[in-house]
Amino acid sequence: MLHTINKSPFENNTFETCTRFLLPGDPVLFIEDGVYAVQSGNKFTHEIERVLKTNPVFALRPDLDARGIGTLAEGVETVDYEGFVGLVEEHQVNSWF
Repeated sequence: MLHTINKSPFENNTFETCTRFLLPGDPVLFIEDGVYAVQSGNKFTHEIERVLKTNPVFALRPDLDARGIGTLAEGVETVDYEGFVGLVEEHQVNSWF
């Protein structure tokens, strides 16, 4: 299952809630303000690193660019809109709002 997170972890607990339901191998995709979670060196970096041990983590490049985020937690992959569509086609989606 693909888990998408669109809310900033600084304003919402959707990322924390999502991690409780992740199964090994489930990809996590951060979009919109959710991309703040993957910025390198913030208070969520350790949790991102923990998730990466069992799950792939992605961030939508246009949303990172729109928010001026250039440095990501190590291991986080970026996808463009085409990559986003590919993930959605491959997996059932659970959106965390």
